[in-house]
Amino acid sequence: MTWADVWDAMFGGLPVYGDILALVQNSVWAGAVLGLVGGLIGVFVLQRDMAFAVHGISELSFAGAAAALLIGADVVSGSIVGSLVAAALIGWLGSRARDRNSIIGVLMPFGLGLGILFLSLYDGRSANRFSLLTGQIVSVQSGQLGWLIGIAAFVLLALLLIWRPLRFDSLDPQSAAARGVPTVGVSLGFMLLLGLIVAVAVHIIGALLVMALLVTPAAAAMRVATGPVTVPVLAAVFGVVSAVGGILLAVAGTLPVSPYITTISFGIYLVCRIVGGRRGRVQRTQPLPGA
Repeated sequence: MTWADVWDAMFGGLPVYGDILALVQNSVWAGAVLGLVGGLIGVFVLQRDMAFAVHGISELSFAGAAAALLIGADVVSGSIVGSLVAAALIGWLGSRARDRNSIIGVLMPFGLGLGILFLSLYDGRSANRFSLLTGQIVSVQSGQLGWLIGIAAFVLLALLLIWRPLRFDSLDPQSAAARGVPTVGVSLGFMLLLGLIVAVAVHIIGALLVMALLVTPAAAAMRVATGPVTVPVLAAVFGVVSAVGGILLAVAGTLPVSPYITTISFGIYLVCRIVGGRRGRVQRTQPLPGA
């Protein structure tokens, strides 16, 4: 393959960009909502040290979506069922970090194996199978858009309602329990919300790369900010830019959407890491007051 072939694959659709963009406007809206909610919930994912759980839930979500595809059911519903089952198991059985990681390590290959089995039995269009793993800009149909936006809006509203106890429990679970915060209920509720938003992410970026929108934007924001408001806002902005920017770039080529989204997301993280590192060095070299 020559560089010209690579360029055509990435940007060969530029001459008819407007026409193609009109066909994927559902994905643009869904991607914007996912980036917003994913960035916000990603802050708590990192604070609770649950980045590994995102990938574990996505594998069961993939298995549920593949099962629905095989039997001719709604793929979004199958993805939601798989995500909620995984989230409930991790939240119920994984009260301690060691237990949680063990459970996730068991669920991941099981879910991936089931998904591959269901896809191998599916004799429909190969594009449908491929999109579950790596995302596809045309995978969001008009009938599914309402469901995806509705789920994301519900997760956002529920997240705002439990924001204070969830933040307290994420930063200092022992003190939160001593103050009467229902930590078990908060943890299980958060896991279920995470499961729902992972199910949405699978349809935009694919099951294999959901962490690019549910972990990386929040990790980038934490590199350049520390405030309780600044970090979530930056994470949401980074998530929207990654999701929408990746979709808009993918429209111009023939490649799946996931490489564009992951590249933008990683680029933002890299810039934030460099900026945060330089800021830290400047602060360490500044003289103390009165010195």
